[in-house]
Amino acid sequence: MSDDQVDSSEVEEVEERTTIRAGRKFEQEFRLDAAEAGEFLIALGEQLRDDDELTIATEEWELPFAFGEPVELEVDFDGVGEPELEIELELPGRTDEKAPSVE
Repeated sequence: MSDDQVDSSEVEEVEERTTIRAGRKFEQEFRLDAAEAGEFLIALGEQLRDDDELTIATEEWELPFAFGEPVELEVDFDGVGEPELEIELELPGRTDEKAPSVE
């Protein structure tokens, strides 16, 4: 095979998203314009309202997450110097554990 030819199995590997699973730490920061961030938050809010699972994804990775209750929402305003507003949403993972029986 010449350097210009690509094995199709290599292409399929590249095209598949990496799935982020439990037992792994993952963080990625995005710098967006306000309209794009708003669209993301609307889609996230609809998913939180309508279901108890969500998947966040890019072209390279996907992060499926089954969340539980209570959801923690923090609003932090710093009005000193250059004003900044930080909104943080923390979703606890849902557990499939059941309570023990009382006999």
